[in-house]
Amino acid sequence: MARDLRGFIQQLEDRGQLRRITAPVDPELEIAEISNRMLTAGGPGLLFENVKGAKFPVAVNLMGTVERICWAMNRENLAELEDLGRKLGMLQQPKPPKTLAQGVDFGKLLFDVVKAKPGRDFFPPCQQVVIEEGDLDLNTLPLIRPYSGDAGKIITLGLVITKDVETGTPNVGVYRLQLQSNKTMTVHWLSVRGGARHLRKAAEAGKKLEVAIALGVDPLIIMAAATPIPVDLSEWLFAGLYGKSGVKLAKCKTVDLEVPADSEFVLEGTITPGEMLPDGPFGDHMGYYGGVEDSPLIRFHCMTHRKDPVYLTTFSGRPPKEEAMMAIALNRIYTPILRQQVSEITDFLLPMEALSYKMAIIAIDKAYPGQARRAALAFWSALPQFTYTKFVVVVDQDINIRDPRQVVWAISSKVDPVRDVFILPDTPFDTLDFASEKIGLGGRMGIDATTKIPPETDHAWGEVLESDPATAAQVDQRWAEYGLADINLTEVDPNVFGYEVR
Repeated sequence: MARDLRGFIQQLEDRGQLRRITAPVDPELEIAEISNRMLTAGGPGLLFENVKGAKFPVAVNLMGTVERICWAMNRENLAELEDLGRKLGMLQQPKPPKTLAQGVDFGKLLFDVVKAKPGRDFFPPCQQVVIEEGDLDLNTLPLIRPYSGDAGKIITLGLVITKDVETGTPNVGVYRLQLQSNKTMTVHWLSVRGGARHLRKAAEAGKKLEVAIALGVDPLIIMAAATPIPVDLSEWLFAGLYGKSGVKLAKCKTVDLEVPADSEFVLEGTITPGEMLPDGPFGDHMGYYGGVEDSPLIRFHCMTHRKDPVYLTTFSGRPPKEEAMMAIALNRIYTPILRQQVSEITDFLLPMEALSYKMAIIAIDKAYPGQARRAALAFWSALPQFTYTKFVVVVDQDINIRDPRQVVWAISSKVDPVRDVFILPDTPFDTLDFASEKIGLGGRMGIDATTKIPPETDHAWGEVLESDPATAAQVDQRWAEYGLADINLTEVDPNVFGYEVR
């Protein structure tokens, strides 16, 4: 298993999922344009070895497919991520084991937690080169500018590490940073995020907030930092659970914070509460440019890095993007946890095309009238990350929620808009959603696309069309006899049905 960025790059190369680009490329727009085309095609990760104005190579699109996300998390497929979700669900709401087998499983989980505790590296690779404040120049980093309307160069996949000034509890988040000068950057985070809470506490205590930015870390740690699961565990412990062994940490040179010892780069600095600069606009995951917001200013005074470091980056935008692939993987991790919160839910999906959180499709084991509406309402309150989900479509458990054709059929054949659509007005909402009449306040829609039972309807429901079982079995047996054995019925090109999927 790869436990640093270099190991993961090598793993991708060994599996034929990496292209090295030796032609000169510009971090201004060009790298993002190349990567965007590769993302759209589901192509390999890219390592640009000749970046104009920089002496460091740039890696991008390493997590551009679901398959590579699974590899990053030491799994081979999405189904294995649900096993991980079950473990996290047990930690979130532990229950006394009722059988010997349950006791054994819980014991194994506790042992995994012990193995996942972070360790300390006293000679960390991330500090092989130390650049102090007098020589520090952030322009030496090959920061990209993805879109022509972006306000400046950005850091996107950096771990932003802060600490509660009262309790000393660290927070690790993935926030966008904008270059402001050769020694300063603004950080863009929502007020509910851990870093923002730490800054408010520092302000109340009359102290500066120490910040470390770890760049080029093991992608598994990025996934752990991006997992907003309400378990009272640190992101480092999450990463250890994901990777089945503890993350090695190193103490920073100038601030009282710890970072992954194998980071390619580390930036160390402080935020003075109240010191802000305009941040943005930038292209965001909604597919539009966001607004300009005053954001906290970080003043950096030290940079360390490995010998011959690699700079890892990505960018936001309309899917498919790397962030969408990460969301698909997290969706699978959430599934067992959601089932634990809302027992009738058998499966759920946050479609990438719906920006990975704006629409949820949930399947339920329907047992009583009104259950679909109850499930939708329960979904919105089950986990904090579902707060900004705009649409919830509820279907029966026999509908394959990952087949949009089946979902559209269920909506079209089972929904009466008057009876089955309900709207919740004026709820707290995502400030990046321009569709809302008032920024930060919007409506939600639930759609009951399940089969109706009395008293939801006062007439008999139609009988579903199905193949005759005996005839279907006979056709299965004679398929080769028909001369059709070479036709693979499991690989269907949607374009033959009038779609335009490229």
